Amino acid sequence: MRIYETMFIIDPRLSEEEREAFVEKVKSIITERVSGQIREVSRWGLRRLAYPIAHQSEGDYTVILFTADPANVNRLEEFYRVTPQIIRWQTFRREDLEKKEKKVAQTSNVEQRE
Repeated sequence: MRIYETMFIIDPRLSEEEREAFVEKVKSIITERVSGQIREVSRWGLRRLAYPIAHQSEGDYTVILFTADPANVNRLEEFYRVTPQIIRWQTFRREDLEKKEKKVAQTSNVEQRE
């Protein structure tokens, strides 16, 4: 299992309820299709985009931190690709968090032996 962070921007023309429901849908896709475990969900809300995307100057940002098998992460990317409500997305592996957890686990193992 690896640690991933995915950020996606939802079309701001959707209502607040629709955007919230969409975030829940992405969370269910991570748990069901990707077989991942969600660690943290951070809703940033409406933010100004650095440049216009699809004639929009704002977008609703959400960041999700999750663990999953690397072979399944492409299922999330496929969902993003075919979903018109998402105007941009990016998913990447968080090696820094993996190393940090590994170091903490090694430290606790050494302490238990002593």
